[in-house]
Amino acid sequence: MKITDDIKYIGVNDHKIDLFEGQYVVENGMAYNSYAIIDEKIAVMDSVDVRFKDEWLGKISDAIGTRTPDFLIVQHMEPDHSGSIISFSERYPETKIVASSKAFTMMKNFFGTDFSDRRVVVGNGELLELGRHTLNFIAAPMVHWPEVIVTYDNFDKVLFSADAFGKFGALDVKEDWACEARRYYFGIVGKYGMQVQSLLKKALNLDIKVICPLHGPVLSDNLDYYIKLYNIWSSYGVETDGVMIAYTSVYGHTKAAVELLAEKLKENGCPKVVLSDLARCDMAEAVEDAFRYGKIVFATTTYNADIFPFMREFIENLTERGFSNKTVAIIENGSWAPVAAKKISAMLEKSKNINFSENNISILSAVNDKNKAEISALAEELCK
Repeated sequence: MKITDDIKYIGVNDHKIDLFEGQYVVENGMAYNSYAIIDEKIAVMDSVDVRFKDEWLGKISDAIGTRTPDFLIVQHMEPDHSGSIISFSERYPETKIVASSKAFTMMKNFFGTDFSDRRVVVGNGELLELGRHTLNFIAAPMVHWPEVIVTYDNFDKVLFSADAFGKFGALDVKEDWACEARRYYFGIVGKYGMQVQSLLKKALNLDIKVICPLHGPVLSDNLDYYIKLYNIWSSYGVETDGVMIAYTSVYGHTKAAVELLAEKLKENGCPKVVLSDLARCDMAEAVEDAFRYGKIVFATTTYNADIFPFMREFIENLTERGFSNKTVAIIENGSWAPVAAKKISAMLEKSKNINFSENNISILSAVNDKNKAEISALAEELCK
């Protein structure tokens, strides 16, 4: 696949994987992207997962013919992108390895060598001349590992963005970009919003025509759309006006309460209502929705003088990723000593800019007439 006249796509699709990073369901697989910049000198941008080393090396050969790459640029050392470095170095023993100093330390840890005989250490603002293409390296620490650099090609106006602007899914499957990019972002990068904001500020000073991430499709049309979403996500803003209801229910009574609330929200004109049964849904999907919408209802049972385990896991996923800037309502249930609301509030103490609703609901076993009136009042409040 040709990106520009001089840049070719040499990545691979993985349909054998079931869980990315051992936890994220990827029904449509994953893409491990790599690129070749072919000029007076040739630069290969990143490698791929070691399981695809032979396919990748074949694609390099197809792209450059009998020439030898001058540089392998390693932007990110996570094994899905660095796994084939050793195979590459054995195939092309004269090629220089270009990376940040922290990346070379990681190479020593992963491979037992830091390529001291042919390494080129680069830092923020340093340049690499290929001919008419000049590569400008931009430090992007903790997006989402400490060694990360991204690379701007000032001739074709291409930003090689490492894991930024990536998504789940192989490239031979068509699917909505935002859904899987959002799930990828909040699952993997979401904790590092401040660092992503820093990278975006640097990138906005560049004339970018194409974004080449390490996962997902090459982005070349309507770049403002993708950058706008990344800005919202990394600043923990509200992407979509609506209410997300996250719940757990043991015997169906809490479920009945949230279904009634959803009905009342719609009656009050709420533009979007999303329900997630945390015991049955994809947890990463639920986390994605919690960051997407501006208002969230936590509804759960008291369990062993605490909150139900799936709800605790859910909130821990949110708080470790910087959950903030939300309106929060709580529905608790308990047969004799409900404490879920107290426990949830405590878990959210370190989250910034959390506005708790005036109408919170405590159910004793089953929804009664008083609870129904409270649910109606909560729906009116959330729809204001």
